[in-house]
Amino acid sequence: MATQEEKDRVLETLKKKAGKTKFYLKDFNKIFPEKKPREVKKIINEMVTEGLLEYWSSGSTTLIGLKGAGVQHEAEKEE
Repeated sequence: MATQEEKDRVLETLKKKAGKTKFYLKDFNKIFPEKKPREVKKIINEMVTEGLLEYWSSGSTTLIGLKGAGVQHEAEKEE
């Protein structure tokens, strides 16, 4: 279970990234260099479940971002 401190660390880091709203899972490993990638993935998955973060998929790539930040998949126009 992710601690509030870990969640705050993720949210603060994402909010500081001006102009970028979507990140690869491996980018989150840099936030927690002391943790194994699997532990980081559990933190991120928990935050997605809680609605703090969301997954975005282009079909071949899955990215993660703050809920409601940037252009969302549902809002994109299909051409």
